[in-house]
Amino acid sequence: MTQDLTKFNSDFLSQLQARGYIHQCSDSAALDALASESIITGYTGYDCTASSLHVGNLISILMLRKLQQAGGRPIIVLGGGTTRIGDPSGRDESRQLLSPEKIEENKASIAKTFSRFLTFGNGPTDAIMVDNHEWLADINYIDFLRDYGRHFSINRMLTFDSVRLRLEREQPLSFIEFNYMILQAYDFVELNRRYDCRLQMGGSDQWGNIVNGIELGRRTDQANLFGLTTSLLTTSSGAKMGKTAQGAVWLNEDMLSPYDYWQFWRNTEDADVMRFLRLFTEIELEEVDRLATLEGAEINDAKIILATQATAMVHGEEAACLAEETARQTFTSGTISTDLPSVDMSAADFKNGLGLLEAFVKVGFASSNGEARRLVQGGGARVNDVAQQDIQTKLQLSDVTDGIIKLSAGKKRHALIKVSDA
Repeated sequence: MTQDLTKFNSDFLSQLQARGYIHQCSDSAALDALASESIITGYTGYDCTASSLHVGNLISILMLRKLQQAGGRPIIVLGGGTTRIGDPSGRDESRQLLSPEKIEENKASIAKTFSRFLTFGNGPTDAIMVDNHEWLADINYIDFLRDYGRHFSINRMLTFDSVRLRLEREQPLSFIEFNYMILQAYDFVELNRRYDCRLQMGGSDQWGNIVNGIELGRRTDQANLFGLTTSLLTTSSGAKMGKTAQGAVWLNEDMLSPYDYWQFWRNTEDADVMRFLRLFTEIELEEVDRLATLEGAEINDAKIILATQATAMVHGEEAACLAEETARQTFTSGTISTDLPSVDMSAADFKNGLGLLEAFVKVGFASSNGEARRLVQGGGARVNDVAQQDIQTKLQLSDVTDGIIKLSAGKKRHALIKVSDA
């Protein structure tokens, strides 16, 4: 059920409610009482489908952080087992099945993300990280069906969004995907047995899977478990949070630079700034309320605060301040900051000229020559602040000034080609 608006007693739920996290809670009154009386252990799961988490995952990570700050114990479950199945939630087609080696590679990469947000250790409220492959790998299929499969109703499973929406769109749903919600439910039961985990958190698209785990725990172990979800965020214009024309907004620095991450938040729509300050920063709510009074061009000051605070949480304060200063030099003072995203090339690479389209692909402003062509033809491409309209243009060493060529896509995206021996 959707949580009510009554006042919570526990610091954990009070903070989540005040900052706008809570969408659904299975039993808010009982969970509030439990969180007020004892150390509550809660988890969120992350499948290893890519080598980095993205900004869409950030809100659940911050919920785990809030849990720890309020005296609870967070568990991160990396889906080394469930990634081999593929979560159908929110998708129109099956996920590409990854090799065990690729899953392990992705798992090692995304595991690094959490240390910036959580304190790990052996204390009663220290975070722990586990892999569900540990208990899923050795399941005996016949025994599992007998002991757990009998508790699931196909009729009800068909009503959950992850299944229903796929079927309504007449998109295929494989049997292996259909089993995903059973395995996630079993994760919750196993975590309760091993770690006394009582709470599962996630996005609203996981509600059906979470409810299945709550009910499975009750039926098999008479466990009293809880579920808590946050809304899947969209911007005021209706776009999915964390998606841009260039793709996902990754948390790993090797997939998205701190400067580009800062720019993502700086470009927040006016109507979303205060909501995102509450959700994605730890600025005191009184200060957020003060910023909410800003009008007109002053709203940009709030956007800069949002960008710098959000970037500091993921990449550290030094990187965030550098990104802010780089943007200030680029957009306010009109100078070229050498800390803009860049690629290194040598003078020899310009012997026969560097194609304009190739250059825009190299700096990441386009994923292909075709996309770069559309950028140029749409009037959004500039070299050294000069608009480019000819797709046949070749960059020459004569375009290099003080060892760099500045490329721009639109008014807000800038990058450098740094040329050695020029």
